Amino acid sequence: MNGRKFYSSGALLAHYVPIVALDVEGRAWYAIADRDASGLAVIDDWSSFGQKTTLSGTVILENVKVPKTHLVPGFKGYQRPSADGAVFQIIQVAVDVGIARGAIEETIQFVRTKSRPWADSGLEHAWQDPYVKQAVGDLTLRLHAAQALQARAGRLIDAAVARPNERTVAEAQVATAEAKVLSTEIAIAAANKLFELAGSRSTLAEHNLDRHWRNARVHTLHDPIRWKYAILGDYALNGVNPPLHAWS
Repeated sequence: MNGRKFYSSGALLAHYVPIVALDVEGRAWYAIADRDASGLAVIDDWSSFGQKTTLSGTVILENVKVPKTHLVPGFKGYQRPSADGAVFQIIQVAVDVGIARGAIEETIQFVRTKSRPWADSGLEHAWQDPYVKQAVGDLTLRLHAAQALQARAGRLIDAAVARPNERTVAEAQVATAEAKVLSTEIAIAAANKLFELAGSRSTLAEHNLDRHWRNARVHTLHDPIRWKYAILGDYALNGVNPPLHAWS
């Protein structure tokens, strides 16, 4: 195998590196290469401002060989309806929901222990501010909505895994896309709102609260929700099922 791939999550510390390779017929295979295989190099060049601990890097392949026992016919995974794509996507939902939950928890903690009330409020504590209450309530509501859609998607994925067919797989994909939209939006909103509600003191480096925004902003680029909206609309309006691959 020969090639170059940027953003190879976990490759820097992996024992094995999974590679998608095309055969002469253009079919995709998974080739599982030993991290120390001859001709395989991983460059530590992941310099993003978020998701720094993904241990990503550029993988360079120069005439890398793997034994036949380490080849998996990946192209067969999507020859018929499969829940694989929805499973892959709900993992991304879980990451974003986790970021949102962590950001909201730290917002509440900071507001209750460190933030000062606005001068015109006439209040003694920031947590008494009705506008802060409204904002936290809104964030919590949207988090719970994302979690509910995540749970629903999980149930439909289980059904699709148990009985994979065109209908069950499409239902799982659509439900997961819905969850992905809300989880993306609440992750970014919660990480951003944290600073507005907690105040300027929350930006001090000692608190490291910017990690939530940085991680949310970077991870939600993984598969853009503008395409999720299009998938949802095409399914509802025209009855078109989502494409069968890991990004839908």
